[in-house]
Amino acid sequence: MQTDSILFTTAVLMPLVGSVIAGLFGRLIGDILSQVVTLLCMTVASLCGFIALYDAWKAGFPHLTVHLAEWLHAGGFNAAWTLRFDTLSVSMASMVLCVSLLVHFYSVGYMSHETMPTYRFFSYLSLFTFAMLMLASSNNLIQLFFGWEGVGLLSYLLVGYWYDRPSALAAAVKAFVVNRVADLFFIVGIGLVYVLFHSVQYDTIFAAVPHVLTTSYTMCGISFRMLEVVCFLLFVGAMGKSAQLFLHTWLPDAMEGPTPVSALIHAATMVTAGVFLMARMSPLLEYAPNTRIIVLIIGASTCFFAASVGMVQPDIKRTIAYSTCSQLGYMFAAVGVGAYQIAMFHLTTHAFFKALLFLSAGSVIHAMHDEQNMFRMGGLWKKMPLTYISMWAGSLALAGVFPFSGYWSKDAILGALWESGTTWSHYGWILGTSTAFLTAFYSWRLIFLVFHGRAADEHAFSQAHESPAIMTVPLLILSLGAAVVGFLLAPFYIGKYQLAFWNGSIFNAVTDKIMEQFDHTSTLISLLPSVAGLSGIALAAWFYIISPEIPKALAKATGPLYTFLLKKWYFDELYDFIFVRPYAVLARLLWKRGDDTVVKGLSVEAARATFLSALGAIRLQTGSIATYAFTILAGLLFFLTVALCR
Repeated sequence: MQTDSILFTTAVLMPLVGSVIAGLFGRLIGDILSQVVTLLCMTVASLCGFIALYDAWKAGFPHLTVHLAEWLHAGGFNAAWTLRFDTLSVSMASMVLCVSLLVHFYSVGYMSHETMPTYRFFSYLSLFTFAMLMLASSNNLIQLFFGWEGVGLLSYLLVGYWYDRPSALAAAVKAFVVNRVADLFFIVGIGLVYVLFHSVQYDTIFAAVPHVLTTSYTMCGISFRMLEVVCFLLFVGAMGKSAQLFLHTWLPDAMEGPTPVSALIHAATMVTAGVFLMARMSPLLEYAPNTRIIVLIIGASTCFFAASVGMVQPDIKRTIAYSTCSQLGYMFAAVGVGAYQIAMFHLTTHAFFKALLFLSAGSVIHAMHDEQNMFRMGGLWKKMPLTYISMWAGSLALAGVFPFSGYWSKDAILGALWESGTTWSHYGWILGTSTAFLTAFYSWRLIFLVFHGRAADEHAFSQAHESPAIMTVPLLILSLGAAVVGFLLAPFYIGKYQLAFWNGSIFNAVTDKIMEQFDHTSTLISLLPSVAGLSGIALAAWFYIISPEIPKALAKATGPLYTFLLKKWYFDELYDFIFVRPYAVLARLLWKRGDDTVVKGLSVEAARATFLSALGAIRLQTGSIATYAFTILAGLLFFLTVALCR
């Protein structure tokens, strides 16, 4: 077990080593050595992570902790740097390391034409990976919050990496601000956890849950169960990171960053943090049924909303970004019915096929000289056969087509929603099944627009070519993962070995039978998602291959609806009207009226009064000793008179 602890610690810390070397000494050693160092550290970390996962599997996935150092110690409060080694943390870390390693290699080719030095980019990538690993391996909520804020900060730096582009800077600020809104709820939730449990350590919190089930909190004359309040606050924090409905607006704008950043943020790291938090907090959520209903409603609504918007987006990366938002909605819907294991299963399969889709899109953008409008592409399958195959593999997995990985995890989620048997779970199933149709449609819409037909930009098409091996090899590896990961992991994550695999790192109450029920869904209900997916593919082929004039006519005929979807349900415009403009008016009022008129005006008057009082004081300083003596005597007589009159 000591060897496993050393391996796991090495896996977590090596990306930090690579980031520090590239970041601090990148100017001295240059871009190439910076890339070599970060790639070497990521390779070592990945190998250690997989060996630790294999050893943990052989040992029955024990629960271990690795104490690194003391951190916060004040009175009775203590939060140490401790790595938690259990199935949930080590499986999450292994997935993050695998995808991040491939993204690092891919980035060498993608960033090869950059005019500015790239050592800073690779330092940020490795540091981003380290922050996510700290989050996944945390043993207390404060350490988790450190990793949580770390990925938030690094996303700001990576999305805004091209700092000479105003759109990239605006997107970075937007991502940072929206996440801070959610993080306010999260940190209040952590505070209430400490108030309720007198600890932030996971094991202490989980063991004490049965003793606080009836503890209530009264606000405005209404009593709430404290456990419900805490879980709701933690969920709102997760909504921000995982871009759920109402706090999703930052996610598509984050596409302004380099494509490898999009792949890392949207596949394996930042956006999955919220789902991981829900799985880690399963011992609390199991006793917060009202919060789980909210999670289910938000998750199901998110998956349908994002898919509907993805159908009409012209930008290749934004289309895939909305699919990320949609798939995260599936994961939260699974959490809402207590199927945390299925949520983590879909998180893992999604990491491979979503990273594949983003990196394939990056290969297309790279070949088309930074063109991202799909309507200006076409016919690329002949020039980019490996990218074309990769895009097919990723889309088949995303659409849930058997036997690709998305089939195993998405169908499990829909089966759990149906078998849960409540009104809200059936609401989730209806939206989830509808989303399966929409997902297949916009996935093949992308393929047909980009790789088939005729390119609108003939000049860019004439110069298009397949990406170099440093970019295509990661695509082929991820394609293999998109094809087989679901089949290989299903017995462990959700199948007959699941109890031994998870070994208590995810908690299900005695009354929660969903993991026993979900695979007993009737044949008809089980087949509907696949039928919906194949129907979506057929409709996309009809619209964009057989009769390409139909989409234009349909968009014209349904003008308001098409505009509604194209404008992303007007969330940005609504938030701009409710929050941004009033805030700007208030800021301008405080600036013009408050600062310029009041503050500066008072400052001028205060300065004038000080100057006049100084002139008066100068006149009193005559330099005559007789005058000073007379003044002292007059003052003394005044005080004596007052004293005697009393």
